[in-house]
Amino acid sequence: MPWQTKDTISMRDEFVNKALSGNYTISYLCSEFKISRKTGYKWIERFKNYGADGLINHSNRPQISINRTAGDIIEMILSTRDKFPAWGARKLRQYLINKGYDQVPSEITFNRVLKKHGRIDPVESEKRQPFIRFEKDKPNELWQMDFKGYFKMGSKRCHPLTVLDDHSRFSIVLKACESETFIAVRSGLENAFREYGLPEAMTMDNGSPWKGSPPWTLSKLTVWLMRLGIKVNHSSVRHPQTQGKDERFHRSLKEEVLRFHQFRNLEDTQSILDDWRRIYNFERPHEGIGLLCPYQRYKHSSRPYLEKLPTIEYKAEDIVRKVQACGCINYRDIRYFVGEHLTGEHVAIRLTSEEGVYGIYFVNTKVARINIKNMN
Repeated sequence: MPWQTKDTISMRDEFVNKALSGNYTISYLCSEFKISRKTGYKWIERFKNYGADGLINHSNRPQISINRTAGDIIEMILSTRDKFPAWGARKLRQYLINKGYDQVPSEITFNRVLKKHGRIDPVESEKRQPFIRFEKDKPNELWQMDFKGYFKMGSKRCHPLTVLDDHSRFSIVLKACESETFIAVRSGLENAFREYGLPEAMTMDNGSPWKGSPPWTLSKLTVWLMRLGIKVNHSSVRHPQTQGKDERFHRSLKEEVLRFHQFRNLEDTQSILDDWRRIYNFERPHEGIGLLCPYQRYKHSSRPYLEKLPTIEYKAEDIVRKVQACGCINYRDIRYFVGEHLTGEHVAIRLTSEEGVYGIYFVNTKVARINIKNMN
């Protein structure tokens, strides 16, 4: 319903001030002023963004049409697009707003300018379809990790290691590596753990160095992560969407960096990746998180990285066994293989809810199971 009494602007001002005072519920105020909740929230948001000027009616027509857009506005749009040639109208507009520019036109105007000046490929534009992604509730609940497919780096190949926080999309690691090895990954992760702390869990695919040789799933890397108290998950076979956010990060890396550069060596490549990672985390609006920049949703983990591995603590009721040189443990005079990379470590045998079935745990991750019902 429309505003009923007094001067309209005065009524809006009174409504907003009461709403922001915290002394009234929005439902009560909307009923008192005879407006819908949608209208009430609209004016509160406008006041927060623009002050008293936000309470004045504005035409629904674009503020600046393509025929009347000032030359400096067009130049601002085009120069920003040239700086970030892979960004669309929505990102470019939000970027300028974040930078504090005045008189930033609508997204429609951005699109019109970009199309008129040949900055948008209509074929590529049609390919982009929005879809829903699920995300963790808090930063550091889950980090996604993978190697981006290699690209040429002088006479060698570069294999970028990427680690992304699931909740915030914050790029934790973007490291230029000459090979996909345990040493390369551990070095990158140690630096990240020292700076950001430890995540609760990490997910990765089923290749090397994330997994050991079939049919065993533990690798030297995953054992080290588990030893730090990090839960390790692997994406489903032939289902890369499990790593969807990191895969999308790879696509952005390709579109915004890799196709625009010739990489000479490892140092040159890392410098370019570092520059883009800074832009990605602190300047680039991300559509998956409501056009916020990743840093606005990320915070450091409260779990510090300890240079000396902590002592493993199991439950009092657990049966603890030391893993022998063959990667096996003995239980009830039967030998069970749990993983060659667990040699020398202690694991816990723990009764499950299933009768006769025990789980074998390393720190907080289940690594194997025992079914005593199958024993002869």
